[in-house]
Amino acid sequence: MGSRRRLAPSGFDRGASAAVCVLSAAAAALGAMPATSAVAAPHDDSRAEVDRLYQEAEQATQAYDKADESTGELHRQVSDAQDRIARQQQRINTMREALGSLAGAQYRSGGIDPTVALLFSDDPADYLDKASVLDRITTQQAGQLKDLQEAMRELAQERTEASGHLAELERSRKAVATHKKTVERKLAKARQLLNRMPLADRASFDRASRSSRVDIPDLGAGVPSSGRAAAAVAAAQSALGKPYVWGATGPGGFDCSGLMQWSYAHAGVHLPRTSQEQRYAGHQIPLSQAQPGDLVTYRSDASHVGMYVGNGQVIHAPYPGAPVRYDPVGMMPVSSVTRV
Repeated sequence: MGSRRRLAPSGFDRGASAAVCVLSAAAAALGAMPATSAVAAPHDDSRAEVDRLYQEAEQATQAYDKADESTGELHRQVSDAQDRIARQQQRINTMREALGSLAGAQYRSGGIDPTVALLFSDDPADYLDKASVLDRITTQQAGQLKDLQEAMRELAQERTEASGHLAELERSRKAVATHKKTVERKLAKARQLLNRMPLADRASFDRASRSSRVDIPDLGAGVPSSGRAAAAVAAAQSALGKPYVWGATGPGGFDCSGLMQWSYAHAGVHLPRTSQEQRYAGHQIPLSQAQPGDLVTYRSDASHVGMYVGNGQVIHAPYPGAPVRYDPVGMMPVSSVTRV
């Protein structure tokens, strides 16, 4: 019996495995966030507690966005694999039909013992010609049978691998859905704390969220660095007033990185889905050189992003309950400025 070799991983196998790893890593990252923080007792400073909850929720949102994007890519790869499986099955069916035809020819040409057939043949030379053809048919049949067996092994392996990836995808999707609920609890808790504040305190919180928290250079109006930057600024400005919607990429609502992706799509530029990836979507420049259209990411983990529009202002989707709006570029610690 011949040895069975392990087939080289297909493009689907490599791509799906990479996507599943991203999903699993994102799910693990979300799971690592303390579950108790969503229901912890409010701090004495409710505004600091709301800030903390929003920051944790935003960090988890970016991880979820990445997992969701990877899920979509994995679905496309699985669909491509299913198409390949269907084509392979059709190939196998065609090969089986061809083998059936060869078997019929063999039966008609060699249904009796060759010695007996030669003994009773009226024309031995004609018989030998037919025998030669039969030998070629037998050789061809053996080759096609080997090809069929190999094709069936490949099909079985691809089906097994596709089933495994689908199962892993389903497990990852369930994990992400579970963590999504954790994020939603954090946001709900933040909203509850805000609703308990006196109106004056709530107004103070909103002003504080838009005030400059760090020293920033004196930035003028500036002009967009390119035509596509100008188109992206115009798109972002058209979204002013649209609601913050968790995980959304427009046009009815946005999260922070979703707004950037949607705005630059109107300029013919595809940005990655998350703020962490968007910070590397171009070349980084000092904040002092920022021009309209540049992306400004915040906090050391780049968990928030806005678009610089000049005069020391950014457009961004702040958090649930706060629509797309202008805020000072220094509203929170700036981690990088990226020119796309």
